[in-house]
Amino acid sequence: MAASTLSLLPIPTKIASSLLPPSNPRAVRLSSSLLAGSISLAPPSLFRRPSLRFAAVVSLLPTAKPERASAEKMPKWSSMAVRAFGMAELEARKLKYPKTGTEALLMGILVEGTNEASKFLRAIGITLFKVREEAVKLLGKSDLFSFSPEHPPLTESAQSALDWAVDEKLKSGEDGEITTAHMLLGIWSEKESAGFKILASLGFDDQKASELAKSANKDVVMNSR
Repeated sequence: MAASTLSLLPIPTKIASSLLPPSNPRAVRLSSSLLAGSISLAPPSLFRRPSLRFAAVVSLLPTAKPERASAEKMPKWSSMAVRAFGMAELEARKLKYPKTGTEALLMGILVEGTNEASKFLRAIGITLFKVREEAVKLLGKSDLFSFSPEHPPLTESAQSALDWAVDEKLKSGEDGEITTAHMLLGIWSEKESAGFKILASLGFDDQKASELAKSANKDVVMNSR
C-alpha cells in the first residue's frame, strides 16, 4: 500500500511577505521554520467582536392601579428602589415564602444598601440581620421542602405600600423619582403588615418616619391607612 507524503517546502521571503496582510504597528512578529520570512499576527483583541452594551431600563414596579401607569406625568421609581424590589423578591425566595410581603420589601431596602432609606435604618440600629430574625419570629420558617416561585407575587399589603409611595409622590407635585424612602414610608403606612410590626419592634416610630419623610420629599405627609 503506497503511503502518501505531504512535503512542506520553504517559501521564498518575497512570496511569503506578499501573502501576509499589511503590517500593523500592534502586530506580533513570530518566526516560522516553515517560512523563510516571518509572520505578522495581530493580537487577539483585534479579532474580537465588538462588545455590545444593552441598557435595560426598568422604572415601573407592580401596581394595583394600572390605569395610572399610562399617565404622562407618572413618576418613575429610582434605580435603587428597583434594585431593592429585586432584592426583596430574592429575600422572599431565600426564606421560601410564597409571596413577597412588606417584610421582604424592608429586607430588600437593606440588602441594596446604597440607598438613603437603608442608611437611615442602619443609623438607628435597624440591620438586615435583625429584620430577618424578626421576620422568622413573626412569620415562622417555611417547610424544608417548600419552594417559592421565581418571582413571588406581592401580598396585598406590600402592593398597597408601593401604591402608597406612588400616591404620596404624586400628591407632592414635585419632580423627581420615587425613592426607597417612599417605599419604606409605604411599608410604615400599612399598620397591620409584617413590615410595620418588624419596624415597630426594632424602635422605628412615627417621629422617625416624619424625619425620614423630610429627607425623601418635603411635602410627604404620613397618612396611615
